[in-house]
Amino acid sequence: KALSANSAGLNFTQLRTILADVLENKNRLTPDTLSDLKKEFIEAEAYGMLEFIESDNSLDLVAGHNEAKNHLRRAARAVQTGRHDVMPMGYLVSGPVGCGKTFLINCFAGEIGIPMVKLKNFRSQWQGVTEGNLEKILNLLEAMTPVAVMIDEADAALGNRNMRGDSGVNQRVFSQIVSFMSDPKHRGRVIWFLVTARPDLMPVDLKRQGRAEEHLSLFYPHTREDREELLQVMMDRTGVNLSMEDVPLELVEGERTYSGADMEAILTRAAFRAAGPNDGTVTPDLLQETVNDFIPPTYPTEVELQQMAAVLECTSRDLLPERFRSMKRADVVERLEELKRMVGSARG
Repeated sequence: KALSANSAGLNFTQLRTILADVLENKNRLTPDTLSDLKKEFIEAEAYGMLEFIESDNSLDLVAGHNEAKNHLRRAARAVQTGRHDVMPMGYLVSGPVGCGKTFLINCFAGEIGIPMVKLKNFRSQWQGVTEGNLEKILNLLEAMTPVAVMIDEADAALGNRNMRGDSGVNQRVFSQIVSFMSDPKHRGRVIWFLVTARPDLMPVDLKRQGRAEEHLSLFYPHTREDREELLQVMMDRTGVNLSMEDVPLELVEGERTYSGADMEAILTRAAFRAAGPNDGTVTPDLLQETVNDFIPPTYPTEVELQQMAAVLECTSRDLLPERFRSMKRADVVERLEELKRMVGSARG
């Protein structure tokens, strides 16, 4: 049964090649071996337009985002028990840069028990090739079911029905994708994850019910408990061994909110500084010096814009931090438009 499930997406010739290799070399064909061979065959057939996401992580490694994790755990159980009928057609995962969107989906890939692939660049400069590439990808996905598909920076990757100036390529590509996503027979069998920091730039056709119908919005840690949990995960990842009593208060209590990416960058810099004089040991004083020196490579106006866009797209009040739950939708829209004007004028 496991071998049958792991062979989904392989054609007759590929299966014969695998069996011939097993018989000739007297190798043992295990589910893991078949998964590795399947990955090689499908990535080759997709000409590098699909990348398998292999993850040994689970959602237990994700700091914070408790409501999102609980939802994804329920989704994993539904898929594993064959309840495809209760699954969303897809997810829109939004939030400011560095809040852990891609890592959350990677951890979900390690927990769900079905293949997950990442859609890469399928566009071509040659007339008609882009549409052909996408058709090949969609046919492969249909043959691989059940499968999860992640599209990073989806606002830029998928285009728009209203785009002009390319002989209609973007319109046709967009129509192909939304038609495939909304096919009822794919519910729970092809699960889409559209990941973006700017969901406001995505067309409504992709975000409506029947496509990316469940919207998970992620935010930077706000409470001390959440910040400590995230910092501990980042210290484990970077090999920095300090107690919470020894870390700078700015990281867990300060007015500035540090993203997971910020924390990882600070800890990595501290480890770099410690590589010479401190025999690789990051001390509390050295970490404090690094925090004082750190200037996050982001722009606060753009980060707030991304936060407001995530608030506006969120479909669950439980996913919103307390400070956003009481905001009226009209106020969120007004602030979002104001931030867009500010960002636009700054770039102009």
